Amino acid sequence: MDKYLVPSDPSPINPKHSKRRRSQWKRSLLELNGKFDRKYQHDVAALLMQSYSEVMVLPHTYHIDGAPCQAHVNWFLRGAGTDYRQNRLGGEGISALEFDKKGIYLASVTKSGCLTVHDYESLYCNGSKEDETKQLLHISTGQQLDVVRWNVSNQYEVACTSMKSSEVCIFDIGYVSSEPVEVLRKRRTISVHGYNAHKGFSDVAFCSHDDSRLLASDVSGVINIWDRRASDLPCLELATNSSSPLNSIKLNADDQVIFGASKHGTIYMWDIRGGRSSAAFQNNRVVSNSPIATVKLASELERIATLKAQSNIVLKEIHSIDINPSCQHQLAFHLDDGWSGVLDVHSLKVTHIHCPPPPWLDDFSDLSNLRCLRKPSWLPAYPIYVVGSLSSNGLYLLDFYPDCSSPCHVDFNEEMQELYGVKSQHKQNQFVPTTEGVTACIAHPSSGTILVGTERSSLLVISQTGNSFQGTHDSPEDNLRRTS
Repeated sequence: MDKYLVPSDPSPINPKHSKRRRSQWKRSLLELNGKFDRKYQHDVAALLMQSYSEVMVLPHTYHIDGAPCQAHVNWFLRGAGTDYRQNRLGGEGISALEFDKKGIYLASVTKSGCLTVHDYESLYCNGSKEDETKQLLHISTGQQLDVVRWNVSNQYEVACTSMKSSEVCIFDIGYVSSEPVEVLRKRRTISVHGYNAHKGFSDVAFCSHDDSRLLASDVSGVINIWDRRASDLPCLELATNSSSPLNSIKLNADDQVIFGASKHGTIYMWDIRGGRSSAAFQNNRVVSNSPIATVKLASELERIATLKAQSNIVLKEIHSIDINPSCQHQLAFHLDDGWSGVLDVHSLKVTHIHCPPPPWLDDFSDLSNLRCLRKPSWLPAYPIYVVGSLSSNGLYLLDFYPDCSSPCHVDFNEEMQELYGVKSQHKQNQFVPTTEGVTACIAHPSSGTILVGTERSSLLVISQTGNSFQGTHDSPEDNLRRTS
């Protein structure tokens, strides 16, 4: 019987060196550890960026009481070749977009004065034509609108204001009314020349743990804080000790620190947890507090040797700031020349920077796009920053992953990344072409679908190609959110 047996291979002299090196199965690591490996997260993010493309265009062809709204009229005039900037509101385009906390409603405002609240599901599923009857709110305020924010603590309240208005109007979408349910006002000031007219607001923020607290930055460099239970006038003012306008403000996740970005390129930080700030919340006296920290971006950018060697670092206006929802110590900023980057709020140093080509290289001549404040957005579950292009129709998906493997990191070294086995072609920023110029963008808080507002007041839907909207299959964002 021995001749029918298959002889076994002789055992090696040193069995330890004969073991094959097996690659780790990433799925098993997820099941055992309950979280993704950091490198795997970055790989998935790179693949996610490559999957986005424009899938839908929704023009602002809406009506109010049967007649075209002002944004609709401007859209028509531009298509006919007429100079729409001659209208009394002085412009066109979506100036801001905002999802509510659950991603059910989408609010948008235009330079022409239209405030629209969409039902997101009907907006997405009806194809290239939106059913106006399913809009929760569509009104024309008769004045330019620059900001729209949802009350994080109240699903039905949305606030809007303008850089040309001294009032913050709060609407309740539960009421079928074109009138605001509440109007907050700024205190009048007296100058050496007598009465000084109100100045407008540039941004608004709601406290996430208290629906009665609202903050608004104005064009005179002050953040006004209201206690809506007490008065329609501010109970506290946060001063910058400068007259430079504040273009953007952002509260951190626990409502303890607020960041403000100025037109003169400075980022301010205020601690509103205790001391005088806490006492000011309990009475109607106007108290003015100074920032606890100040960062001049031009000075921080000059510390980046490779950037300073290639560019002339000058003072630049900050259009927008935003905190990364997946990494709270990353504060993204966007500058007037199209540059974007990240400030680490722990070290107060710039860690990431993206410098696209200047507009004049592409014969860019649309000065109206240069004047408007552009509003980028983070993706909800990945450190990817979505920024509209200044020089062409499209938007950038920027990899701001919080370590040196990000191609935008100031210490990124491509040769070192290759030594560690990182494929550099996978770690690249992506450019997504669009049919119209981008002015504002916002990402859906759960699906990651990007909604874009354009200079022609249209809405563009930027989504992952081939993905089901109904969520029958788990997306990479869903997998990461459940395990993070």
